[in-house]
Amino acid sequence: MVIFPRAKINIGLRIIGLRSDGFHNIQTIFYPIGLADALEYVINRKDAGSDRLTETGIPSGCRPGENIVIKALEKIREIHPLPFLKIHLHKTIPPGAGLGGGSADAACFMRSLNRYFELGLSPVSLKEIAASLGSDCPFFIDNVPAYGEGRGEMLTPVDPVPGICHIIVLKPDVEVSTAEAYRNCKPGYDGRNLIDSYKTGVRTWKDSVYNDFEKSIFPEYPEIAHLKQSLSRIGAVYSSMSGSGSAVYGLFDRLPDIPRSMMPAIVYSGKF
Repeated sequence: MVIFPRAKINIGLRIIGLRSDGFHNIQTIFYPIGLADALEYVINRKDAGSDRLTETGIPSGCRPGENIVIKALEKIREIHPLPFLKIHLHKTIPPGAGLGGGSADAACFMRSLNRYFELGLSPVSLKEIAASLGSDCPFFIDNVPAYGEGRGEMLTPVDPVPGICHIIVLKPDVEVSTAEAYRNCKPGYDGRNLIDSYKTGVRTWKDSVYNDFEKSIFPEYPEIAHLKQSLSRIGAVYSSMSGSGSAVYGLFDRLPDIPRSMMPAIVYSGKF
């Protein structure tokens, strides 16, 4: 079985405040994009006593046994017995970029296991399991544009963005850990509900849809801020950092002329 877990961007990310459980309450719009990893799995008949995970592409930065894909498999196995699997993961979604690559891999894998082995788990059950793996993981179960509240696990579907045909995602040669980003963030909630700003249309977002992580991350990593500015210079209708990571994206009416100097930073350029 081969599946293709898709990345996401965040359209706005407001940090409301610290919770009693140590997490933060947020408001954000999760939005799927075409950038995807590839994950293949088969029953491990050759070495039937264990799971085996191999990787190619961009290094995930963790040992196979610590990969969130294996953790997702173990969570499902707590509920339903499954045979041991041989899994291969080809990474094209960079880690530490705010694009949700690990969470996408885990959620898409669980959804596929549920279907392939006919486990009968409902979307609600899958989201509950996913939430134990990561705050943005439940979004990838349905993987449709959604307004996220709470830790990001409380999801309400939203309408797609009209009138935008192209997205460019850039990433400098740095990674920002989620723990670091939240440790340094300062909640900047001004009382406005993000979903209301989202509904006013993309051409108003520059003045109303913010990613609060930019305030602390841009001074620490000026190369990220520079890439965001470069997207605006080539005509982005809206540009922003995605999530708590180092990737930035621009939304365009049409495919822009991309300067050669920008090419090395491009992670994804495609239809939106």
